[in-house]
Amino acid sequence: MPTTRFSFTGHDGSELAARLDMPDGPHLATALFAHCFTCSKDIPAARRISARLAGAGIAVLRFDFTGLGHSGGEFENTSFSSNIRDLVLAGEALNAQGKPPSLLIGHSLGGAAVLGAARHIESVKAVVTIGAPFDPGHVTHNFGDALNTIDAEGVAEVQLGGRPIRIGRDFVQSVKAENLEEDIRNLHRALLILHAPRDQTVGIENAAQIFSAAKHPKSFVTLDDADHLITRSQDAEYAAAIISAWAKKYLKLSPPAPPPGAPEGIVRVNEADPDGFLQDINSGPDHHVLADEPVAYGGTNKGMSPYGYLSSGLGACTSMTIRMYARRKKWPLSHVRVDVCHDKVHAQDADDASGARADTFTRVVYLEGDLNVEQRQRLLEIANRCPVHRTLERTSKIETRAG
Repeated sequence: MPTTRFSFTGHDGSELAARLDMPDGPHLATALFAHCFTCSKDIPAARRISARLAGAGIAVLRFDFTGLGHSGGEFENTSFSSNIRDLVLAGEALNAQGKPPSLLIGHSLGGAAVLGAARHIESVKAVVTIGAPFDPGHVTHNFGDALNTIDAEGVAEVQLGGRPIRIGRDFVQSVKAENLEEDIRNLHRALLILHAPRDQTVGIENAAQIFSAAKHPKSFVTLDDADHLITRSQDAEYAAAIISAWAKKYLKLSPPAPPPGAPEGIVRVNEADPDGFLQDINSGPDHHVLADEPVAYGGTNKGMSPYGYLSSGLGACTSMTIRMYARRKKWPLSHVRVDVCHDKVHAQDADDASGARADTFTRVVYLEGDLNVEQRQRLLEIANRCPVHRTLERTSKIETRAG
């Protein structure tokens, strides 16, 4: 996933820092991601969700709001309205680059901000909120006794997320005065609400209020036991998968054809989680699967191991070859099942560079239908003619070069 630095001018003239995560393959759509209150564009949830969407062909721009992260300006002089304005300006910057955002994604207060910004960005077709408050003023409970100081002196330092943040009176008054109900009712975009029932920061009742105020098309998906910041990689992975699958219906993604001259397209593998072994595998523009290692070997078991895919290739090719032959002969084959066992473990072999032990695949073919003995024997012989079988039997040559 290529990531490039991106900057644009914020509401007060300050330069706002952003990252644009682009797909390795075809660029099918663009999303704009708004991070949670006082977080940054680089929090794990934003990085992981962006990476997963990029794997599905959706570019993602994630930026730091004014006064946060690597962006210029002073947060104490911002307001909820200025956050919305920053979002609109981010959309304009993308549009100027020929990448108008069709999807808005907002996390926590960023979710409330995208609900307020959507109607100001004409290209947006769909909106996603993650743990978003129905009432933006909800965030002021984080300020505790500092609210009195802010009200009296105009600004106060508050400890949020383990670091000091200066909060100004305009911000507090802005979020308290904001009412998103009309924006939600008049959204005129498809809406997906993701929320965890056990969210201790923004209660699940907020999701219910947003859903109730919104008009169709609207969807709600629970994030089960995820925390508010979506800190666990498996929760971010799940959220990204839901967003990607849901967005396809409303963004009308139309993948282009595979590169000309590439036999059966290109299989592209991207690392999905640098802390584990999860891999995104795209075969051409239309097919996506996951590869992983078992938990016992340091993986998260979200997909088959590389050896599992090797065995599945042999099994699938065997079944297809048998079916093609029986169909051509018009034999009464009603069903084929192929069980494949490979006597190696990928995670163990990855540490053994010798490669001295020969691979053994045990293949058991089950044939159903009113077949006679000769027909069954012939179909078992045909199994040995499947292209993958022949490839595995031969010594293959693999050429590797830098990309």
